[in-house]
Amino acid sequence: MVRAAAVCLLAAPAAAQDVRFVIEPMPATLAALAKRFTPGQIDLLEKLNRRDREHLLRLEPVVPGLVAPATWSDDELVFSPLPQAWTAAELLPKAIVVDQVMQVFGAYENGRLVRWGPVSSGRRDTPTPEGSFSLTWRARSRRSTDNAAWLLEWYFNFVNERGVSFHQFELPGYAASHACVRLLERDAKWLYKWGDEWTLDDTRRHVTATGTPVLIAGAPRYDGMPPWTDVNLLSVPVTLPDKIR
Repeated sequence: MVRAAAVCLLAAPAAAQDVRFVIEPMPATLAALAKRFTPGQIDLLEKLNRRDREHLLRLEPVVPGLVAPATWSDDELVFSPLPQAWTAAELLPKAIVVDQVMQVFGAYENGRLVRWGPVSSGRRDTPTPEGSFSLTWRARSRRSTDNAAWLLEWYFNFVNERGVSFHQFELPGYAASHACVRLLERDAKWLYKWGDEWTLDDTRRHVTATGTPVLIAGAPRYDGMPPWTDVNLLSVPVTLPDKIR
C-alpha cells in the first residue's frame, strides 16, 4: 500500500513497544479513505481520532489531519493513550476509567488494560459528572429521557439517579453528549457484555453488591485543538489517579 507522506512523528505514550504516529493529510472522500486504508485500519483510525466513520472526515472541529500509526499492528492495545497497567485497579477483577481530557475509556482486569476506545462525554452545559461510580443496570436499548427520538443502544447505567450511562451513539470528535458517555457500537456492545451489574435485594430497593467500578477523571477541553492531535501532549503518558474510590 502506498502511504501519504507524514507530517510529523511522535511516540505513543502507553505502548508496550516503540510505536510511533503520524499526522496524515485528510482524505477528501470516504472512497479515498477506503483506497488508502483497510477496513481494520479504519477501525483504528476511528479510535485514534475519536470519531466514528460518519464523522471521520469532517473538519469540525478543525484538526491538522488524521492521526495514524506509522507502523500498523493488529493489537489495538499498543496504541492506547492509557497505561497498560493501572496500580489502583490491581486488586479489582474489573474496573473502568474514562479520561475526559483525552476523550477515551479503558477497561482493566486486575490492573491490566484489556480494551480501550474513544468516547464523547458531556458537552459544556451538560457535563459528565467527575468522580467514582459503579455500573448499575443495563438494557439492550432504551429511549432517551431527553428526546424520545434518540435510541440508546447497548445501554449500561452508572448514575442511576440521573440516568447517566455508557451507550452507543455518534462520535463527532468532541464532547457532545447530554452527560452520558458515548461509545463506538463495537465498544458499547463489548462493555455491555463484559461489565457487571449491581445486585439488589428481594425488594429491589437496596444494593447488596455494587457493579463494576467506574472512574470519571478530568474534564473535557472544550476550546482549542483537540488534545489527541497535539504532538506534544501525545508524547506524554496519561497519568491515571492512584485511587478509584
